[in-house]
Amino acid sequence: MVDKSNKVINALKETGFFKPRKIYDGGKVIVGIIILFALVAFPLLYNMGKAAKVPDPKVNTPEIQKLPEKERVCVEPKKYMTENHMKLLNDWRDWVVREGSRDYIGFTKKKYTMSLQNTCLECHSNYDNFCNECHKYAGITPYCWSCHVEKPEEWAAGKLKEEK
Repeated sequence: MVDKSNKVINALKETGFFKPRKIYDGGKVIVGIIILFALVAFPLLYNMGKAAKVPDPKVNTPEIQKLPEKERVCVEPKKYMTENHMKLLNDWRDWVVREGSRDYIGFTKKKYTMSLQNTCLECHSNYDNFCNECHKYAGITPYCWSCHVEKPEEWAAGKLKEEK
């Protein structure tokens, strides 16, 4: 078995298969490779050290401040809401539209109405400093505004005026 592979290798050597070949226009090829590397690396090098600041949404709206300290809780814990609020809103949509259910029992056993505008946005009325800050950071345009709140910035501004 080893003899056969040696014979094949020797035959290939005799034909010039393993013979180093001359690179024609080697200088141009090397310059092309350098230019390609520069083009691929440019976006990474250009943005190095310019990472966007991780958002820290402000939840101290006037509406929340009006609540007693022990009632300043969301429907679910903060960590869960940070990671899964869209899943929760999608579940709420399905439960309301498909099953006709309107009530949600939160982690504190408190009963909430499943409504983006009348439950969530009642407290989180600071659209720019709460919702929009994270969505811009993540590059997301939520589609929930298209049905429930036509112009969220104007709605939030009006809501803040009402609170003051």
